[in-house]
Amino acid sequence: AGAAAEARFISSAKGKGLFATKNIRKGETVFVERPVVSSQFLWNALYNYRACDHCLRALETAEENAQRLLGKSSLVLPHPEQCSIRKDLHQQCPRCQVTYCSAECRQAALEQYHQVLCLGPSRDDPTHPLNKLQEAWRNMHYPPETSSIMLMARMVATIKQAKDKEWWIKAFSQFCSKTANEEEEIVHKLLGDKFKGQLELLRLLFTEALYDEYLSRWFTPEGFRSLFALVGTNGQGIGTSSLSQWVHACDALDLPMLEREELDAFIDQLYKDIEKESGEFLNCEGSGLYVLQSCCNHSCIPNAETSFPENNFLLHLTALEDIEAGEEICISYLDCCQRERSRHSRNKILRENYLFTCSCPKCLAQADDADVTSDEEEEGEGETDDAELEDEMTDV
Repeated sequence: AGAAAEARFISSAKGKGLFATKNIRKGETVFVERPVVSSQFLWNALYNYRACDHCLRALETAEENAQRLLGKSSLVLPHPEQCSIRKDLHQQCPRCQVTYCSAECRQAALEQYHQVLCLGPSRDDPTHPLNKLQEAWRNMHYPPETSSIMLMARMVATIKQAKDKEWWIKAFSQFCSKTANEEEEIVHKLLGDKFKGQLELLRLLFTEALYDEYLSRWFTPEGFRSLFALVGTNGQGIGTSSLSQWVHACDALDLPMLEREELDAFIDQLYKDIEKESGEFLNCEGSGLYVLQSCCNHSCIPNAETSFPENNFLLHLTALEDIEAGEEICISYLDCCQRERSRHSRNKILRENYLFTCSCPKCLAQADDADVTSDEEEEGEGETDDAELEDEMTDV
């Protein structure tokens, strides 16, 4: 995928970065990347956000999606032909009934990790070790979710199933690792204040469900903490939605002016009503590990952004500005609102969630600004804390 960009080592402090190998125009797709491994969030799945168990493609039609988010089964969407969901292609695992968007995804999951993780008839048995692990995780990690223990489970299952285990271990070892102290901080951030005993409980349940002699180091307290920190640091949020796919398709329709205005007004109202009912939780959400994307460093004035326009786990990195060959490609770990705040506030969020202080051109230009947050900023201070451990750029 990466002809337009390549990862290079910058320094031991910064680690790797992603650099353009040719001139890239604003609006161009730099690359499209498939994750090494990905997984839907557990609460998200529990609340009936139905997604392909492999690629996270939303499985509901746009109309079903809107009805559920609105809590209103009578809603009818205009232009149903603009919905991209093909239910005739959906398939289930014959043993455990998890659903896939296609035969290809069912096969890919089976070949990579699902043989190890398939619960078979024990799918609803609360005493099954994998179910105990998921239940424990849900009790520690409430929405908004930023990570999933099942991402780690899929990493272990992938290596268990692999013929070439070393290849996969190498693939996972490309993701940046942290010092023991930094790992502590990341784990603490993911689990909150009660974390010390929780991490040990998770490790015991993880071991009971998945232990493998070949990976024995991952099941030691240090190895498990490292694995946990790897996922916490490198996991990229993924968001998919059949409703937003339908909206994009409707936006592209060539309609008479009056009809266009009516449709736009209908869609605006729909989103307002959904927000009242479901708040910010619109998408099927999960996270994945992406080799190239994880090399992108942060800037408060990013020249690229990630999105998931194909309604599945394929990540598109798109240029926000013209980028010259040799220039570093940066994304923002902060959302739009956070990027507008003072340098002091931005760096507070970055330090707490990503353990670094930013030295992008914008931060350097503001280096002499007073280290205080304004009153308006103080009010917003509490909002960003938990949801930021991963890039929250899951808009589709």
